[in-house]
Amino acid sequence: MWREFFHSMKSPEERMAWLVALGADLLQWAVTPLFVEGALSPVDAVLDAGVAVVLVRLLGWHWAFLPTLMIEALPGADLFPTWTMAVYFVTRQMHHSGEPIILPPEQSSHSRA
Repeated sequence: MWREFFHSMKSPEERMAWLVALGADLLQWAVTPLFVEGALSPVDAVLDAGVAVVLVRLLGWHWAFLPTLMIEALPGADLFPTWTMAVYFVTRQMHHSGEPIILPPEQSSHSRA
């Protein structure tokens, strides 16, 4: 299931952004005692700033990254997958821009004769 999900991404940058976001959220969740101080934890702040820079470089600037960075500064916010949700929002919006997708006409069995 996950393998098909990652292969459905159009670019390697999208796949890498997902891995970075998931990795950051899992790391922050797994080592919560190190990040307990929230905004006062320098390691947490550096990690979040680094993740933000990497995601902007991979996916381009999107407004969803700014509130995510601000939420990550709140104590206890590391327990929620905020980076993963931001990447989900950005990548889904890239694929569902509201523009219709025009597919080529299918060849029917009648036209082959």
